[in-house]
Amino acid sequence: MHNSKMSTYSLEEVAKHNKRSSCWLVIREGIYDVTNFMKEHPGGEELMFEQGGRDSTELFYAIGHSTDARMLMAKLKIGELCDEDKAKIKGTAGKSDSLNATPFKGGVSAWIYPIAIAIGAALLYFSPMPQGPN
Repeated sequence: MHNSKMSTYSLEEVAKHNKRSSCWLVIREGIYDVTNFMKEHPGGEELMFEQGGRDSTELFYAIGHSTDARMLMAKLKIGELCDEDKAKIKGTAGKSDSLNATPFKGGVSAWIYPIAIAIGAALLYFSPMPQGPN
């Protein structure tokens, strides 16, 4: 685990870390160094690289990461966003617990895709099987 006294970084400082050799993300108010994790990320290295140096809060929660992913994320935390920049991060004012918070991202895509997949699977399962020659 990290020191109880975390370093603080500005959005400007985080933005400098958008390279494969140094890739940081902002998730809620936490700063995460994902440089050594990018190749292991199940979503692919490219996805992590594209988010490098910026606020990835919305994407992180929209994807719906598992508890294991959140525990791993805690190990990658290197600091916190400075107070001056916390208000600049959309929808995170007053929220400092980036691991336990699970905001619900409403909208059609939050439920329509799982339902469509379930209907498609049911149709395939219950569709009549083609009969071979008798």
